[in-house]
This record gives sequence, C-alpha cells and structure tokens, in this order.
Amino acid sequence: MELAHSLLLNEDALAQITEAKRPVFIFEWLRFLDKVLVAANKTDVKEKQKKLVEQLTGLISSAPGPPTRKLLAKNLATLYSIGDTFTVFQTLDKCNEIIKSKDDTPAYLPTKLAAVACVGAFYEKMGRMLGSSFPDTINNLLKALKSAESQGRGEILLSLQKVLCGLGGAAASCHRDIYKNARSLLTDRSMAVRCAIAKCLLELQNEAVFMWTTELESLATLCFKALEGSNYGVRVSVAKLLGTVMATALMPKQAAVMRQNVKRATLDEVLELMSTGFLRGGSGFLKSGGEMLKGASVSREVRVGVTQAYVVFVTTLGGQWLERNFATFLSHVLDLVSHPRATQTHVEAVYSRRCVSFMLRATLGGLLGEKAQIAAGKEICQAISKQMRAVEAVVNDLTGENKAGAADVSASQHVMVCALKELGSLVQSLSATASPLIQDPSIGLLETVTSVLLHPSMAARLAAAWCLRCVAVALPYQLTPLLDRCAERINNLKSSPEAVSGYSFAMAALLGGVHQCPLGIPHSKGKLVVSIAEDLLRSAAQNSRLSLQRTQAGWLLLGALMTLGPALVRYHLPKMLLLWRNVFPRSQKELEAEKARGDAFTWQVTLEGRAGALCAMRSFVAHCPELLTEDVIRRLMTPIECAMTMMSHVPSIIKVHGAHLKASAAMVRLRLYDILALLPPKTYEGSFNALLRELVAEFTLTDNSANTTTSLLRSLCHYDDSVLMGSWLQETDHKSIEDQLQPNSASGSGALEHDPSSIYLRVPVGEAIPGPLPLGVSVIDASVALFGVVFPHVSFKHRLQMLDHFAECIKQAKGVRQQAVQLNIFTAVLSALKGLAENKSTLGPEEVRKSALALVMGALDNPNPILRCAAGEALGRMAQVVGEATFIARMAQTSFDKLKSARDVVSRTGHSLALGCLHRYVGGIGSGQHLKTSVSILLALAQDGSSHEVQTWALHSLALIVDSSGPMYRGYVEPTLSLVLTLLLTVPPSHTEVHQCLGRCLGALITTVGPELQGNGATISTIRSSCLVGCAIMQDHSDSLVQAAAISCLQQLHMFAPRHVNLSSLVPCLCVHLCSSHLLLRRAAVACLRQLAQREAAEVCEYAMSLAKKKGDNTNINLNITETGLEGVLFGMLDRETDRKLCADIHDTLGHMLSSLAVEKLSHWLKLCKDVLAATTEVGGAVVVKVERDEEDSEKNNETDDDTMFTGLGDDEKSKPSVAPRWVTRVFAADCLCRIILLCENADKAHFDLAAARSAKKGDLLVRHLSDLIRMAFMAATDHSNQLRMAGLQALEDIIKKFASVPEPEFPGHVILEQYQANVGAALRPAFSPDTPSDITAKACQVCSTWIGSGVVSDLNDLRRVHTLLVSSLDKVQAGKGSSSQLYSESATTMEKLAVLKAWAEVYVVAMKIKKEAESEPAKPVKSGEEDEDEEDLSVDVLPPDSLITLVQPELPSLSRLWLAMLRDYALLTLPAEFSSQLPPEGGAFYTPETIDTARLHYRSSWAPVLHAVALWLNSTGFGVEDKLESPSAPSKAAGVPPSKTFEDSVKDRMHLILGVSIEFLCFPRPEVPIEHVMSCLQALCTLFDSPCAKMHIAEDQLLAVELLNVLHRLLLTRDPLAVQLQVTAVVQETIRAAQDQLQQQRTSRNKDEEVEKESGPGLGEGGDTGELVPGKSLVFACMELLVFILVRHLPQLNTKVKESPSHAALRPQRLSEDSARLVAHTVSILAELPSLCTPAGSMTILPTVLFLITGVLKETALKTKDNSVPAPVSAALQAIKTIITSPLAREESIKTQWTTLVRSSLASVLEYSQPDDSRPDLDNVSMLTAITLFLLSAGGELVGVTVLQKGCMDQYRNALNSGDPWMEARCYQLLLSVFQHCSRALSTPYIHTLAPILVEKLKAAETNRPQTNAELQAIQEGIRVLELLVGMGEEQNRVQLLALLVPTLISYLLDETAFYSAPVVSKGLHEFALQNLMRIGPLYPAAFKIVIGAAPELKTRLESAIRANQASSKAKAAARQTQPTVQAAPTIKLKTSFF
Repeated sequence: MELAHSLLLNEDALAQITEAKRPVFIFEWLRFLDKVLVAANKTDVKEKQKKLVEQLTGLISSAPGPPTRKLLAKNLATLYSIGDTFTVFQTLDKCNEIIKSKDDTPAYLPTKLAAVACVGAFYEKMGRMLGSSFPDTINNLLKALKSAESQGRGEILLSLQKVLCGLGGAAASCHRDIYKNARSLLTDRSMAVRCAIAKCLLELQNEAVFMWTTELESLATLCFKALEGSNYGVRVSVAKLLGTVMATALMPKQAAVMRQNVKRATLDEVLELMSTGFLRGGSGFLKSGGEMLKGASVSREVRVGVTQAYVVFVTTLGGQWLERNFATFLSHVLDLVSHPRATQTHVEAVYSRRCVSFMLRATLGGLLGEKAQIAAGKEICQAISKQMRAVEAVVNDLTGENKAGAADVSASQHVMVCALKELGSLVQSLSATASPLIQDPSIGLLETVTSVLLHPSMAARLAAAWCLRCVAVALPYQLTPLLDRCAERINNLKSSPEAVSGYSFAMAALLGGVHQCPLGIPHSKGKLVVSIAEDLLRSAAQNSRLSLQRTQAGWLLLGALMTLGPALVRYHLPKMLLLWRNVFPRSQKELEAEKARGDAFTWQVTLEGRAGALCAMRSFVAHCPELLTEDVIRRLMTPIECAMTMMSHVPSIIKVHGAHLKASAAMVRLRLYDILALLPPKTYEGSFNALLRELVAEFTLTDNSANTTTSLLRSLCHYDDSVLMGSWLQETDHKSIEDQLQPNSASGSGALEHDPSSIYLRVPVGEAIPGPLPLGVSVIDASVALFGVVFPHVSFKHRLQMLDHFAECIKQAKGVRQQAVQLNIFTAVLSALKGLAENKSTLGPEEVRKSALALVMGALDNPNPILRCAAGEALGRMAQVVGEATFIARMAQTSFDKLKSARDVVSRTGHSLALGCLHRYVGGIGSGQHLKTSVSILLALAQDGSSHEVQTWALHSLALIVDSSGPMYRGYVEPTLSLVLTLLLTVPPSHTEVHQCLGRCLGALITTVGPELQGNGATISTIRSSCLVGCAIMQDHSDSLVQAAAISCLQQLHMFAPRHVNLSSLVPCLCVHLCSSHLLLRRAAVACLRQLAQREAAEVCEYAMSLAKKKGDNTNINLNITETGLEGVLFGMLDRETDRKLCADIHDTLGHMLSSLAVEKLSHWLKLCKDVLAATTEVGGAVVVKVERDEEDSEKNNETDDDTMFTGLGDDEKSKPSVAPRWVTRVFAADCLCRIILLCENADKAHFDLAAARSAKKGDLLVRHLSDLIRMAFMAATDHSNQLRMAGLQALEDIIKKFASVPEPEFPGHVILEQYQANVGAALRPAFSPDTPSDITAKACQVCSTWIGSGVVSDLNDLRRVHTLLVSSLDKVQAGKGSSSQLYSESATTMEKLAVLKAWAEVYVVAMKIKKEAESEPAKPVKSGEEDEDEEDLSVDVLPPDSLITLVQPELPSLSRLWLAMLRDYALLTLPAEFSSQLPPEGGAFYTPETIDTARLHYRSSWAPVLHAVALWLNSTGFGVEDKLESPSAPSKAAGVPPSKTFEDSVKDRMHLILGVSIEFLCFPRPEVPIEHVMSCLQALCTLFDSPCAKMHIAEDQLLAVELLNVLHRLLLTRDPLAVQLQVTAVVQETIRAAQDQLQQQRTSRNKDEEVEKESGPGLGEGGDTGELVPGKSLVFACMELLVFILVRHLPQLNTKVKESPSHAALRPQRLSEDSARLVAHTVSILAELPSLCTPAGSMTILPTVLFLITGVLKETALKTKDNSVPAPVSAALQAIKTIITSPLAREESIKTQWTTLVRSSLASVLEYSQPDDSRPDLDNVSMLTAITLFLLSAGGELVGVTVLQKGCMDQYRNALNSGDPWMEARCYQLLLSVFQHCSRALSTPYIHTLAPILVEKLKAAETNRPQTNAELQAIQEGIRVLELLVGMGEEQNRVQLLALLVPTLISYLLDETAFYSAPVVSKGLHEFALQNLMRIGPLYPAAFKIVIGAAPELKTRLESAIRANQASSKAKAAARQTQPTVQAAPTIKLKTSFF
C-alpha cells in the first residue's frame, strides 16, 4: 500500500500486483491524491498535471466501482481548480462522449457512471468558470436519463444536483427543462432514484422560482405520490423537499424575490395544500363527494411522510416564526385530527393522533425556548377550553336539536388527546420552570384540564388524567392538592358516570406519578384512596346506570394504590385480600349458580369487576414483591384459581348473552395471564393443563376470526438482526410515527384507552407516554409471554403434544391467516426457548427435539423475512438448550446441504442466517468443527451479485460467526477482509443493507484481530491498511447507517491501534455528523468522541477548532462551531437531544474533556458553564446566544417592516436562533462547576491561594474566578428549577468549604470570602420560604451550617442574616408533627427536621471549638495594638471569642431536648429486624411508623454531628444538670408524667444511649459512610469521657470499656486515615484515665478504712496476686491489643515475627510523617500509663512487653533531624521510661527481683541499640544518651550499678565526648552535669573518675583550637559549667587542685587587646564568657583563687589586662551589656519536656 502514496500513479507497482488487488491499490492512490493535491505546491502540480490528467481520465474507462468513481471525479475537479484549466473542456467533451455512447452492456456501465460523476464534480467545483458549456451538458445528461437503468438514473440525478449547485442562478435557462424531465422520477420504482430526485429538486428550488409559485400544487401532488409505497429514506428526502418548498413559498429568499415580481403564498394556502396530503394522500384534489363516499383511506406512508414534511416546514421557518404563528399552526394541526377522513377507524384515528402529536412535539419541544414554550402552553390551554365549551354545549343540549353535534363530540376527543398529550409533555419537559404556566390565573391550566375529566369520551378523560400526572411530576407541590381535589369531586359527583370515571382516572394517574416525586405524598392519602375505592365498589350494585363505571373506578384506584409500594400497602393488605376473595365465587357450586342467574348486563359488570380485581392483584405483585410471603401467595391463589375455572365457562356465557361480552372476557384473560406471568409457576402447577389449552388457543387464533399477530416477535429476536427486519427504524428520531408502518397487527397504535390501567404503571424507558396496544393484540402478547414462563415447567409429553399441535395449526391455515398463525407460534416458541435457556433446563428427549426441529426448519424458507429471522433465532436457541454436539452437527449439516443445492433467494437467505445463529448461540468452541464449511459457503454466497438480499443475509451471518468465533477465526481474516473490500468497492451504494452488513463484518474482523493491530509485521500492516481503506469507503457513503458503521469500526481500530487512526481527519468528520438528521449517526459520532476524549481530549478539541477555521473557506459544512469549540456544540446538543443513550454519552464526553482540560483552560470552561447558567428563563423564547450583536439592532427591530419578514429564511447561519439552554443542561453545567473545583483542588493547591495567584505568572488560577463561581452558584441556587437549585446549593457549599480559609493578602486577618456575605445570604434565603420543597430546605440548612462554621464571617450582625434562617427552621421543627398543610410524605418532613437539627449541631460543635480555643489561649492585648496605632478602631469588629456560642446559647435548652429525642429515634431505628416489636407503635419524635424505611436513611445521614453536639452539651452542663429541674426529658412524652427518674438514672440512660449508638455504629461502619461520621462519633466519645459523670460510669462497668476498646480495635482494622487513629487513641486515653481515677478513689477510700497499716487481701487493680489478665474481661489487655496494633502499623520493624521471617530484609528506619509521629507518641504515652492500672503482679505480666515496645520505639524513631529537635515519639518514649521507672512499683517488696531484672535488661537493650552501627548512620545518639541518663538518675545505683552496665554507659558517654560533633558534646555535658549531681555518690563517683579527665582535656584543647561556630562555643560553655560543678562538689582541701584545672583553662580563652578587635564574633563571645566566669569564681573561692593566680604570674597579667580593657570604655560596657543576652540566647538546648 505504501507504493500507492505518490503524486503520480505508480504504474510499475500496479502491474506487479494481482488483478484482484488492483482496485484497492488504485483507490488507495486516489485517497492519497485527494489529501495531497490540496496541500501540494501549485508548481509541482502544474508540472505533472498533464500526466496526472492522462492517468485519471484513463481510469474513467477502466470501469471503476462506485467509491472509486466518486474519488476520481473529485480529484480531477480539484486538479483543474488548482492547476491550469486548458484541457478541462477536452476532458469534459470526453466525458460527454462516453455518456452519449450507445453501448448499453452491463460491463460498460461503470465507465458511463464514472463519466457522469466527473461532469458533476467539474461543475460543482468550478461552476461558472466552465462558461456557456452547461446547456449541452445538461441536455446530454437529461437525454441519458431517459434511457438509463436505475443505477444510472441515480448517478445522473446526483450529477445534475451538483451541476445546479455549482452554477447557481446562472443555469436559470435550463431549470424548467430539468424540472419537466426529472419530476416524473419522483414515482420511480427504485427507491434510491426517488431519494436522488428529491435531493436534486431540493437543489433546484433554491433558484427556480416557478417551483414554489406556479408549480407549487403540482409539485405537492407529486410529492404525495412519491410517498406512496416509500421506504424510510424516501420519506425523509421527500419530506425535506416538500417542507422546504412550502417554507420557501411562504417566505421566499431575498435574491429570488428581487429578480422577479413574485406573488407570495399565504400561510393558509400552504397549510391547506399540506393538509390535502395528510387527509387525502396522493389522490389529487378531487373535492367531489364520490371520493369521500368510497372512503378510501390515505396510505399510511403518505401520512407519515407528510407529517415529517410539516416538521421540516416549521423547522426551516425557524423558532421565531413558530412563536409568532403558533396559534394558527396549532389550530391547523388540531383540525387535521378532527377531520373525519383522518379518523375513519379507531386504529386510523390513533395513527393520525400520533402523527399530530409528533408534529407538535418535534416543533414545540425543539425550536422554542422555555419562555416561548410557556406561551405555547397557554395557546394549547385556550384550544382545549374552546373545544370543551363546544362539547358541553352538545352534551347539555337535551332537546336534541343539534344533530350534527354528536359527530363533533367524537371528533373532539381526538383533538383533546393531542392537545392534552402535548400539554403534558410540555409541562414535564419544563419541569419546575413551568410554574408560571400553572400559577397564572388567566390561563387556568388546572381548571381547563380537570374540566376535560368530564368529557363524554374515555380517551379524552384519560388524556386529561395523564396531563395532570405530568403536572404533578413536574411540580410535585401540586400532587397532594390535586389528589384531594379529585377525591372531593368523586365524593360530590358520585352520580355522574363521566365524573366517576374521569376523576378516578385522574387519581390513578396521580398515584402512578408518585414514584417520580422523591418527596412522595402524605401517608394518609393512601387511606383516603382505599376508602373511596371501597365505597365505589360497595355502591356499584345500587345503581345500574353507574355499576360499570364504579366497579372499574374502584379497582383502578386500588391498582394505582399498589404502585405506592410495600411501606404503604402493608397496612391495607388484609382488607385487599378480603376484597379479592369476595369478587370470585368460592366454589364450583357457586359458579354454576352464577351461570344460571345473570343477565347480559350483570355479566358485563361481573367480568369487568373480576378483570379489575386481577389487575389490582397484578399491580400488587409487581410493586410489592417484599410482601409476597408464602401465605399471601396462597391466599391470592384462591381467587386466581377461581378465575381460571371461570375462563372455561365464559364461551358458553357469551353464546347465551351475545358477542358484546367478548371484550370484557378478553380483558379478564389478559389480566389473568399478566398476573400469572409474575407469580412463580410452581404455585399454579395444578392448573397447567387447562391454562396451556387456553394459551395455545389464544395465540393460534383458534376462536379468533381476525388474523391478529403478536407485537413481541421483534423484541424476542436478537437486536443485531435489525438490519434484516428493518427494526433499526426504532432507533430514529421518527420512531413514534414510523412504528405505524411495521407489518405486525396494530403496530404503533398504542393508546391509553386500550388499557386504562397503564395510566398508573411505570412508563417504559424511551416512551413519553404509555401506549398499550389494542386489547386483541395485548391478549396475544400476554399469552405468548406466559407461555414462555410456563413451558420450562411442563412435562416432556405435553411439550411434544403442543409442538405437534403447532405444526397442525400451521398446516390447517391458509394464506394471510397462515402467516399470522405462524408468526404467533414462532413468537411463542422463541419465548419458550428463551425461558428454557434462562432456567438452564433442556428441551427434552429425541422426539420433542425432532418435532421442534421440523417446525423451525419449515419456516427457514418462508417468504416472510421476519419469519425467517425468527426461525433462525429459534434454531440458535434450540442448539443452546440442547447443547449436544451431534444435534448441532445435524442442524448445521442440513443447512449446508440446502445451501449447496438451493437456488432460490428465500431458502438461501434463511439457511445462511441459520448458520449465523447457530454460531451465535453455541459460540466458537461448540461449533468450531463447522467453522471452515460455514465460512466458505457464506463467502461464496456473499459474492452472488445477482441478489442483494442473499448478499445481505450471508454477510450478516458471516459477521455473527466472526463475532462468536473469536480467536478461532484468525485464520480466515485475510480472505474475509479481501472479500469485504472487494464488495465495498463494487456494490452499488443504493444497496445500503449490503453496505451496512459489510460494516458489521469489518467491525467484527477488527475485534477478532484485536491488539495485534498495533504490530508492524507485513501481514498485520496489510490487514490494518485494508481496514482503514474499508472505513474510508464507508465514511464516504451517502447512507447514514453505513457512515455510522464506519465510525464504530474506526472507534474499534482506535481502541486497538490508536497511533494508526488519523484524528486530524476523523474528528472534523465526527463534528460534522453531530448535526446529522439521523439519530444513529449522531449516536455513533458521540460514542466515538467519548472514547477519543477519554485518551486524547486536548487533540480532539484542537482538531474540532481547526474545522471551525476551515468553515470559512468551505461554506457547505453545516456546523456551528464557534469560539466555544466542540464543548460548546456538545452543550448545545444537550438542549436538543432527547435520546437517553445519546445524552448520557454527551455527558461522559464532556466529563472526560473536563477532567483533562478544565484545569489548563480554566477561564474557557468557567465561561462555558457561566454562559449556560446565565441563560435564565427570564430571557425571551428563541434566544440568540450572541447577545452583543443584537443590542444595537434592537431599536430597528421594533418596527417590523416587510423586509425583515423575509429574512426568516436567509442562508446565513446567524439568523437561525438557537434556543437558550434548557434547565436540564443548566443542571449539568452546575455539576460541571463542582467538578472543576474538585479537579483544581486535586491539581494544585495554588488554585486556592490568592497571594500566589497575584504573584504567579502561571496561567489562570481558580481563586481569581471566585466572583464568577459565587455568581454562578447564586444563579443556580435561585432558579425556578428545583434540580438546578439543588445543584446550585451544592456548588455553593463546595465553594465555601474550599475557599473558607483563603486569606485576603491586602487585608491581613481577613479571608476573601467575606466580601460575598450578601450573595451567600441572598442565595440561601429563598430556600427557607414556606413553599420550598423539603429536600431543598434540607440542603440549604447544610449550606448554612457550613457557612456559619467556616469562620468566614467575623461580625455577629452579618452572621445573624444566615442565623435567623436557621432559627426560623428550628421554630418549624418545634411546631411538632401535625403541620396543617402537608404536601409531601412524612419522610420529607423527617428529612427537613433532621437537616435543621444536624445544621444546628454542626454550628454548635464549631462554636464550642472556638470557645475552647479562646479559653485555652492566654488573654492577650487587643491584637491590632502591636501592628499599628491607626488600626485601633478595627479592634471593635474583632469577634469576642465566644460570639458564635452566644448565638446558639438561647436555643440550647430546646435544641438539646430535640437532639436527645433524635438520637433516641435513631437508636431504635438501628435495632435489627428481630427487635422490631420494641419500636413504639406511634413512631418516634421525628418519624411516623409508616415511613420508617425512608426515615432510616435520613437519620443515617444526620445522626453523627448531633451525637457530637449532645456529647459537648452534656459535658459542658455536667450531664444536663440544669435539665434536672425540667420534667420529662423527651419531648414525645405527655406532660403529665411525673419526673420519677433520679439524676443518676438519667445520666445512666444518656450514657447508654450515646455509647449504644456509638458502639453500634463503630462495630461496622458501612463502607459508604463518610469518614466525617466516624470522626464525629469518636470526638463525641472523647468529649463525653471528659466529664466526671461519664468517667465514673465507664470505670464502674469494666466490661463496657473492654467492649468499647475491642470495637475501636476493629475500627482501626477497617479504616485507614491517620486522623481516625489519632482520635481513637484519644478515646483510649480517656478510658484509661477514667479507670485510673476509679482506682485512685478505691485506694484512698480503702486507706481510710484501714487505718491499721496491715495489707489484707490482694492489691487493687488488674491481675490480682497471680498477675493473670483475662482476654475479653481485662481492660489492660484490650488496651494493649489496640496500642500494639497501632505501633506495628506504623513501625512494622517492632514486630519480631517479621524480623524472624526468612524473607525479611532489614528495614532501614523510615522517618515517620508528622501525623504518624504524633500518633506513635500518643500511643507510647498511653502504654506507660497501663502498669498503674494493675496490681504489682499484674504489672509484671505486661511490663516486659511495654518496656520492649517503648525501647523499640526509641530505637526506631531516634533519628537525627536537621534542626536537632527531638521527634515527638522520642520525647514520649523518654517520658514513658521515666514514668515507669519512678512508679510506686519500684518500692514493692513482692516483686523486687523481677523488677530489678526488668530495669537492667531494659537498660541493656538501650545500650545495645546505641552501639554505632553502619546500617544506621543517622541514629540520634543524643536521644539514646538521654535515655541512658534517665535510667541512671531514676533507677538508682543499686539497680544499674552493675559493672557490665556501668562500663556500657561510660563507653557511650566517652564516645559522645569524642564524637567531634559540637551539638552532641554540648548535650553530653548537660547530661553529665545531671549525673555528676546525683544525690547518690555511689552512682556518680565512678563516672566522675572516668569521664572528668577526658572533659578537662577537651576544654584545654580549645585554647589552640578556638571555636568557629556558635555550636562549638556552646559546647565549651557547657563543659566549663560541668567543671565548675566539680569544683563546687570538691572537698575544701582539694579545691586548689581543682581550681588549678579550671582557672588556667578560662584564662587561656582570653584575647589580648589587639587581637580582640580583629577576632571573629564567636571568638569574642568565648573571651567574654571566660571573663565573666572568672569574675564570678574569684569572689566565690577567694583563697584558693589567689593561690592559683599567684602560682602563675603570666596568668595574672593576662587577666588584669582583660579586666582593664573591659572597664576602660563605657561604650564597650554598653555593648557588653547588649551582647550579653545574645550570648546567652545562642541556642541553648532545651528539650520540649524536662525529663529531670
């Protein structure tokens, strides 16, 4: 392939390759040329132009295939437009010659077509440059058109279209010729030609004025004719032509109008013309009566096509036009559906309604903005009330004068249905933004809609009910009032049948909508519904005029009630079971009696009643599966079995009483089948025989004379087979109207009146409104579905009987009926096989298989393609359930034989699909042995050019085989691929199905080769380039589905070999497809973009922008990419698209882009979100997003003159307004905002640092956009739409959390959020208004507490704004349960109340924290005083430290009560199910028993902060001491209860409550619980144990404490964060302290008791005399467990097991992070406390472990730090050593020997750890020395004075002194000082003897080697201090010798005068220090001093001169005074804690 990449065709290379590969080679060259010509240097092109033209024109006559000729023509045209145009006319003539040629052989056809294509391309590219040659060319083409076959006709029309496009108005002289010659082709037999002519005429109408003036009517008629018998493609093209022409006729283009004086058509004329198509079809305008009498109905294809044309018409005119003319348009389309011709039969009427609904939805829903939609809603309301007035006039006309009125009433029902359906959809899509429409009294929407509930027609009543449901779902606050209103009307108007029926429909609909309203309805409404329903059922028999309606209404309401779910139904279940039992006869005898009694009317009512009862049962089983216990099912089965028995008697009843009962009987059967399908088949095993007889009779049409077919076949066949069945139409934008054209019965004729119960059921996904099919079809569907459920449970004998019976039925039936029976039977068999596969059961023995196989094989050559599909599917499913190799082999062999011999299309297609299905269901492994045969046969069939149908089916099966074989197919990839390419290059593009299947094959092949595609081997490169060529051909195809296949192939390729997919060409192509009119193509494009954006978002956006730049050069790209780039386009699509899958993919794509780009292009993304959010509903209807341009024009626009009327149709893009973003998109934008904040946080903390942002040069940081963020959150939080308000509040909360602590650099002490106080307050205020839904108020409470707690606001008055909101909510909570006007369910109230309490709790926690911090800080002067005098006045604003608490204080008494009540509720709700009997029957303080399940969730999310708050409150009030005086503590108790509880009891209760809640939660916190809850809970425990009451309680109950510790240990195992571990240690510490206090009290009381000093009994504490600690009972043991776990977690080296394991490599001590260090320190200090809880014997049990751990921690953490600070764990360990060694245990006689050995071995360990070791270079010896010193000082000589230890210690000191590290020496001197000073001389003397000489040596050396640094100076100073101490310690007689050591050393440090001034600072420091010390020592020991000085005269002189120098200058004195402190302050080392 690489050889093809040259400017000229490489003819040598071409000659060398095989014949088969040449077309691919040529195509690849043309592809290369297409890219290179545009980019190449013009001179290069001109040089080679001649040769190139030769090569290209040569290719014309080489019979190129369709894709090749297209590219060839394009290249030639490009070449001429770039290079010289000398020879263009020659080439043109050559092409014309070829076209004129008389050669009609098929072989010459491709050459002709290539010439035609070239002509088209020349004119398209060069247009008027070709001068006057065009008339000849056009005539030539038109001549050829007459004689051409279909492929030629299509190509010529395409060429003509290009010629017209290139020439524009210049070709005016030929326009009429073209029109005359071509128009007849609109009714061509080839659909592809019809599409082509429609496109050609569409191009022509741009310039040809006559088409939309004089010829308008005839063109319309032609279009209607073209739609007859059309396919989807033709309908789309013709509709586009018709709609555009009509729009042009109404608003002509400016240019055309200027040229000729045109009479414009009026709107009425145009609409009248279109309506003839809708009502009369293509039969012309014969308005004579004859036509009407014959009653020929319009062909459905025409009606659907015209419907699409209406939509094109309105879309072309645009949103503003629609806004202005909506009233006219609405009345026109509603007239269509009231016209008798549109509603001749019921099904036709439903179809017409669907079409009109589609017109309204497609125009209103897409073109109008939210405000304009509200105006449109108003119009619809008026239309409804006008119709309703007319109906009422007729109904109330009792005299009967108005005869024609009855027909009007029946016609009006259809108008009503369409209007109400659209109104409902409108309100639902507007959601909460529709509130102005509902609330405006002038519109009176609710009154108007409810008035229709009394319409005489059931369809209209149902539509009104549905519309009310839509209103309630959009505006949930309307739900409860509407229910009440309907209930009241039903009670008042019981005597009107319409009222009973209409209002019960409305109530049922409203109940069905509850599940879409998360806040629900009050529980009492359920009781209301039940009482109304019971009343209706009871009174049904009283009045025969109302019996039927009341019965139906009663059961309908009960069925609707079931949708409210088990929580509500549970209460009414016993009553329901009773009602159900009573509807049916109890026994056979009663049934017989009944049969004898009733008349026709009674039977009708009875049957309807029973159908209703069964329907309610079905609803119960479907919506309350939790209530279906064995017992309930048993009680349900009684009436169900009665119903089954009754079914067998019904035919005889119908015989007696007449056929009008058939419908009611069918309804009973439908309901029965429905409920049985939901119950487990085991429950009705006994009735299988009778049931199966009924089912089989049902779908084999035994008793049914109509040929009704089931609608389920499509859904039971595999989705992938849609290309064969045409069901991909389900995936188009026109689905709702295209359904009418499907071949099965009543397809697409769903309507509510077919089954009223659907009004309360869930709407199927993707449907806007439920559309149950007519009863006849529904019953068959239900029977087929139930057959599938029952079949797997039936015995083999019966299976065989049924299968044989099926074969018999098919044989008996003839003609059309046979098709119908066969379709139904196949659907049932498929359903059964699917059931078998799902149950994993088998088909049965040989004879059953044989029978089934015969049935299926018989249908494989049925002429109906759908049946063949079903048969193939059934064969595959059979192979799957039989699963035996021999059986599969036999099936495959049958098909092989058939395919080898058969020649007819039908059997070849059927059997080739059979092979595919076999592979699909058995998989590659099961059918591997047939793979070779299957592939070879299918490859052969695929090449059969004579039948495209065979090719399609064969290729489809091949794709299935490739898919299912996986890697086993690898060997066949090359031949398959070359076949696919060959076919792509040769099959005419009009056979789109073949191309679609080729696309499927290519995709499957790419998947098979998979990741290998990345390789570089020769074969792989060939495969890869073949795949790319294939994709390129398909991308260029005219059919959208083929393009979609190309995109998904490229997507696969990109997944496996991303480097080889060229994004620079793919992305622009995808962007263009985003505007495609074909849903599947848009879906494919977005799915591909989603994948690309996951990996390469930046590149994708860049290439999309490059397309926007290119758009300037090439105007025919229909795409609106502005500076917002691809992201902007995707946001715009979210407003237009309704397809769920597509929207989800757009969300994902934007999400991926956001993740990778938002941080780098922050401003861009924020602007995008801001633009979307800023479009509030206040803006006009159809808004142009670019506001800037419009502002200047607005003055001119006021006087709308004639000129502006014309501009509606300008070509220029800017005049087409785009709609302001809808609320759904705005919600998504608000979510994006939150994501951006999160992304910035994860990317770089600088985003939240204003100072950094101001100084930083690096791009934009989030903090700079804070005002925008706040503004966006504010806009969202105050919108109409509730979802948007939620998103806005969430964003606001995120912003507060993230920015609360960001300081404002210009005003120190302030934060940047302060300036936005007003915005935050304003955003929150509306959420607290009384009519706000609970969920929003709850969220707002959360934001309030975040804001107050964030500490942003320092001024109390400012805080009060938000604080008052919370206070008002608290008042609401205290008002209690029974608030009068309850709109939502009780759980919504619970949610709101708990949110308020949680918010207050969070505020209180923060307030207490601030208070505590303020108390712990020392009182300091007003802070501004230090900085600057002018700022004094600021100090007034600085918050008094307890300010926040002053806001909470007044509410605390009531709050604490509510909090405790809430915790009590929560504690009860967390009880396991088996204790449910303990729950109070009347509910809790904040929940009602009915809503207990939902309430649980709300409690779960809010209890933790409340717990913390309660703990703080109990702690601060000493367990509610002031509460003692109040009577009962719980608000729920009646006031009369005497306060019997003592204070101790209430303390106990509260303790148990808090501990219970905490332990329950900590035992097993759910993984999804936020970590903050865990922290709150632990902090609460900590706070609690801080108070004395609680300490007593926990200490008294030791088992409780142990349990708590065990739970905490478990918590540590599951939760990682350090904060949690730290908090746990805090709780442990409090627990230990409590136990210590308790022990202390016991000891003191005991000592008081035993004044006698005799110890009697064991000591107090754990461990007794034996020292045994029992796990599970011992507090100390539990504590040790937990602490050891923490230590080993952070210092794994402590674990001896790890060390001993062979795999263990010695770990170098890691430095712990700061938090870990704190944690370890904390743990160590708790460890040291433990021995004090034990008896002496007990402490001996744990001490070895404790000491081992402490010394271990010391060893692991004692590492040198840069600033020589002591790490926290080290100081804790040192402190711990001191605590233990100095503990009272040391004085216990009983354990003396053990104690001694313990202390000695600990010291030995420390000494061992201190040994210098190469593996630990950074060991901190100072800490080790400190530890050693501690042992020496604390333990005393007799313990550690052992020679061995003594020697070790001395060595350590000696090493330290000789280390040469001044810091270490200084520290060592300090430690020696304390050792030498020790009171026990026995201990200190050996050390003095050993170490003093070294010390003196070191100090002497300093004379010659003066200190250089402060540290060295300090070491010397410390040394001198030790020496001074020794002098002081010496006996009087030795003093002289000692001074003789000290004084000369000091004097040697003095400098003489000259040296002093030049000496460095440190040296001077030493001089001063020495001098001062000498002047101090002299007076201390005057005698000895004199002796020493006298002995050495030179010393004396030095000293004197120094003193003189010192006194001489007073300046020096002053200087000395000032330098003195600095010397002292030179870092003297102090440990943070003094250990000595």
